[in-house]
Amino acid sequence: MIVTKRPSGLRLIFMYRGTILQAITAKVLITVIIAIAVTLSHGKLYHLKITMNSVPFSLIGLALAIFLGFRNNACYDRFWEGRKQWGMLIIVTRNLTRQILTLIDRDKTHTEHSPLQQRMVHQIIAFTHALRHHLRDSRDFNEIGPLLAAEEQAAIEDAFNRPYRILNDLGDNLRSALSTKRIDPYLVPALDQNIDQLGVILGACERIKNTPIPFTYTVLLHRTAYLYCFLLPFGLVDSLGFMTPFVVAIIAYTFFGLDALGDEIEDPFGLSANDLPLTALSTTIERDLRNVLGETELPPVAVPVDKRLY
Repeated sequence: MIVTKRPSGLRLIFMYRGTILQAITAKVLITVIIAIAVTLSHGKLYHLKITMNSVPFSLIGLALAIFLGFRNNACYDRFWEGRKQWGMLIIVTRNLTRQILTLIDRDKTHTEHSPLQQRMVHQIIAFTHALRHHLRDSRDFNEIGPLLAAEEQAAIEDAFNRPYRILNDLGDNLRSALSTKRIDPYLVPALDQNIDQLGVILGACERIKNTPIPFTYTVLLHRTAYLYCFLLPFGLVDSLGFMTPFVVAIIAYTFFGLDALGDEIEDPFGLSANDLPLTALSTTIERDLRNVLGETELPPVAVPVDKRLY
């Protein structure tokens, strides 16, 4: 995700990296080439003059703009919902860690945090990384494995849903603390409620990822945008003349850009420049939780900033 100070108006015009122009350059160029060919031939196809005026394009363009705006609003709702879920994940992991470190008694042999407490906090960190990889369809185990006990690693590595399996193991450790009388039974529901909340976040993120915008709706908008932009030169050449390619380029950039932007933010958990910074959010959680454990070897800060946009 790109997080940077807003540049000046002139620099905004010439920005390329991190913008939607990277995804639509070929489409816009093809449209401009068609517009140049139509302008040079004065709208003739061999000896047939294709006569079109701007009225149908005005009507279709208005409807297309409305539908593109509606689709982009729906896609942004998915993007913002994903960000809210990860914001809630930060809150819940911090609250659950605080409860583990304050409500579960340390054993008499440890003046600092006990192995059980450390193990549970490490499971929370592992859940965060596992959730990120789960949403990105990645099976990378390098970040997760070292955080888990040896008997847990093999089972979780082979699990279909790793974050869900980690939550089950976290619940087992809470039950172990209860059975060994390390925590008052009246306090268990408070911790279990936060573990449940992690499961709710997992389910909500899976819902966003696995329920895209209806495919037929997307296909309809794609086809309409392409046909509109490719036929537009024929409707403008008689009135605009040599300016036709310039006007077509601007309109094609707008419509293709809105279409591509909706595709990009529809799945907010991906790896494109405008998707959510899940790596940075995961690192923030890991640094906070390791720090409260008193650990000094913290992962480097992952900042979702790309300043090389020009």
